[in-house]
Amino acid sequence: MTGQKPIAIFAEDVPPRVRRSLYPEPFASLMAGREKRPLGDAFGLVNFGVNLTRLAPGARSALRHSHAEQDEFVYILSGEASLVTDQGETRLCAGMCAGFPAGDGDAHHLLNRTDADVVYLEIGDRAPGDTVIYPDDDLQARLDAAGQWQFLHKDGRPY
Repeated sequence: MTGQKPIAIFAEDVPPRVRRSLYPEPFASLMAGREKRPLGDAFGLVNFGVNLTRLAPGARSALRHSHAEQDEFVYILSGEASLVTDQGETRLCAGMCAGFPAGDGDAHHLLNRTDADVVYLEIGDRAPGDTVIYPDDDLQARLDAAGQWQFLHKDGRPY
């Protein structure tokens, strides 16, 4: 899949990301069991991202977080995930979806509390100047002008 962009592909043919997480340690290790295939990147999409994500039993989608500028959407293809938000926990099964508007402050993530894989699509825009709050962890993130995530402690010190 190098060179010319494809017209259409099988999603499973997109190689998974080599780096499991952009988080600094000790948070990156918490993403064990998560596999993301960047489908949008395969087509050269720049305004939004689409990932085919697989969570092994016991894995999580991310640290619980909320975006200031980025909308997010997930659609469960197979398996059963626990969506954890500020309102509590909601079971999501195949065919269900959830959306997270930018700036609403409702921190969220998915957990796989089952013995089978969860497979889902995650879609998010790539809004410049986005910031991310992680209420349960000493972490915050900022998307810089070059489109790279900068990770900081809550007091502003860089990781």
